[in-house]
Order: sequence, then C-alpha cells, then structure tokens
Amino acid sequence: MASIHTPDPLLAWRKQFPILNDTIYLVSNSLGAMPRAVYDSLRDYADTWATRGVRAWGEGWWEMNVATGNRIAPMIGAPPDSVSMHQNVSLAMGVLLSGIDFGDAASSRNKIVIEAGIFPSVYYVLRGMVPPHIAFQMIESEDGGITVPVEQIIDAIDERTLLVPISHVLFRSAYILDVKAIIEKAHDVGAMVIVDGYHAAGIVPFDVCDLNADFYLAGVLKWMCGGPGGVFLYARDDHLKQFEPGLTGWMAHQRPFAFAVDDIEWRDDAFRFLNGTPAIPNLYAIQPGIDIIAEVGVDSIREKSMRQTALLLELAEAAGFTINSPRQPHERGGTVTIDLPHAYEVSRELLAREIVIDYRAQAGIRISPHFYNSDDEVRDVIATMQAILESGDWQRHAGQRSFVT
Repeated sequence: MASIHTPDPLLAWRKQFPILNDTIYLVSNSLGAMPRAVYDSLRDYADTWATRGVRAWGEGWWEMNVATGNRIAPMIGAPPDSVSMHQNVSLAMGVLLSGIDFGDAASSRNKIVIEAGIFPSVYYVLRGMVPPHIAFQMIESEDGGITVPVEQIIDAIDERTLLVPISHVLFRSAYILDVKAIIEKAHDVGAMVIVDGYHAAGIVPFDVCDLNADFYLAGVLKWMCGGPGGVFLYARDDHLKQFEPGLTGWMAHQRPFAFAVDDIEWRDDAFRFLNGTPAIPNLYAIQPGIDIIAEVGVDSIREKSMRQTALLLELAEAAGFTINSPRQPHERGGTVTIDLPHAYEVSRELLAREIVIDYRAQAGIRISPHFYNSDDEVRDVIATMQAILESGDWQRHAGQRSFVT
C-alpha cells in the first residue's frame, strides 16, 4: 500500500514524551507515555515537602485530591467538586460497594448483572464484598470475546436487579458498549449503575451527565498519560449528598480537625468518597498528563485514533492476521487486538526490538496508537510482525513466559 503523508499537527506533542525518542510506543491502552513535565512536577513535590513540611497540608495538599479531580471534570462533562481521586479501581469500587445496602436473604433485589468482558480485578472485588445471597448474572460474549450483546444485558436487568457494574470499553477487544442504554434500563427498574471507563477516558469522548451515570470510575494511567496511582471517581449530585460509604475516613468529615469520635458529619461534595491520607506524590505526577490531554482535546484524539486504528485493521487484514476488535469505527475504542501464530512469542520479539505493545491471553497482541504516534509507526509494527514470523525470530522466545505481559 502506498504511503500517503499528510500534515499531522498532533505530532508536535511528541517532543513532550521522552520515551518516543527511542521506541515505537504503541501501548497507551496499558500505560501512557510519561510527559517530560513530570520531572518538574515531582521536583515541586519534593521541594514543597523539603521547605514547607507539615505546613504544606494547609497550603494546598489537603485540597489537592479534589482540586486534581476538578482538572479532569471538564473533560468528562462533570460539575466542579464531583470527582475524587483514588489509588486504583479496586479500592474505589470497594468504597462504592461499602455504601450499598444489599439487604438480606429475604430482599427482593438480589441480583447483580455484569458482562463477560469485565476486568478481572473488578470481578474479584465484587465477589469478595457482595454478600452470598446476591446472585450474579453474567452476560456472555457470542463472538469469542470481541463484543458482549448489549440487548442481552438490557434484557437481564429487571426488578430483581440491585446493581449493574459495567465496562464502557472492553479491555481485551476495545469494544464500546452502549452504556447510556444500559443506564436508562437500570434506572427504569430502580437499579444503580457503576461504569468502569478505564479504557475510555482520554480516547473516547463521553459526558457523565448526559449518560446520567450514578458513578463513573476511570483512571489516568492509560490514555490520559498520568501514570500509576491515579483513578478518578465521579459521583452524581444526589449521591454526593446521600451516599454513605462504609470504607471512609476523616477526609470525608465536614470538621475533620475537630477529631470527634462520634457519627460522621458527611461532606456534600467529592470529599464524601475520600478516606485517609491521600498519595500526594501521585497527585503531583498526574497533572502534566491530564493537562496535555485537556489541551489536545479528546475529540481531536478520537478523530486521529479512529483513522489510525482503521489503518491497523487494513494492514492486519492484508497480512492475514486475525482481528479480535470490532470492525465498525463507532464500536471500537483506541486499541486493535491482533492474533497470529505464536502471538505471545512475537510480542516478546517486538519488545526486544523496542516496539512496545502488550499481549493478553485469549485475545492476542494489543496495539494502541495515541495522538503522539505517527502513521509510519503503525505501518512499522505490522511489517515487523510479518518479518518476525517469516524469519522465525519468534522462536528465541519459545518456552519462555514472562509473569507480566
């Protein structure tokens, strides 16, 4: 296929990401490239701690969690003071589950509806915290895990349903679920919805108010280039005033420095979902990435992503590879998952050649171009996969299996 070069203004951002100097970095679905400004941001943290000591709490640290959430809020259509930051989705999900009344064995609402594409960590938390009288109804994929039928999810939600934890974008295939339709059905029967948007935030535009989501969980680790330890939790206005998490702490109290050992007086904003001392260094590290994503704009990122993932599909299909992602652009997030002979070993050889992707069992090699990637890099990854198979270089990794894939 002839290479057509057209100006790409988003490539001007490449110089902000050091790793792009030495690698073809196509794994932003797993960990976004680090912005150069993180060096300065973490130095600011160290300087503040070194020079201000405990005074830093009153000079910004105490408010920093929700202040960081307020930087994210405009990108997801959230009002101010409705987004709190947490360490990971498992803990944030734990905060939410700790505030839900699951009733007892006689309760008429005794069912949770989930989909087979759910990220395992979320499933483990649900199984660990939900009482045994609550039944799980899992909606299976009918096409080997590429999609999950939304109609079947909607049909499964009935008057017995208490909770619907749902993925916005499936982590293996990048299939985009119609979460708005799911939320509408859940609310029609009085059920609550927790949306896991980890694979949507920063690459697929959405508006939490338009979705009418009860809660929306996502992270800055991936497409938002914020690094580990930054998950955000949006809560709808009524939950900001009524929800009472059992997993809580003094930051959720209206008067934390009264140090009163009695019933908590809840905050009526995102602080309600906080607990103990936040990870302040993470909050510093997060900010350069989310500021860049805000400046570039998720709509612009999505437009380029749809074009580059379409290019990936075209090239992979021409190479004879199996595609385990949706073909329709409106159903596909930022990742194309490709299966091929010896896929795991090929993935290890790609990494050895400084082409950074990842591998997922029962899916294949996930390739995820972001706004800072060029079309030539997209072409290179497919051409290199073909070359690895043809040369047999994948064989040097045969019989080996890395714990982290």
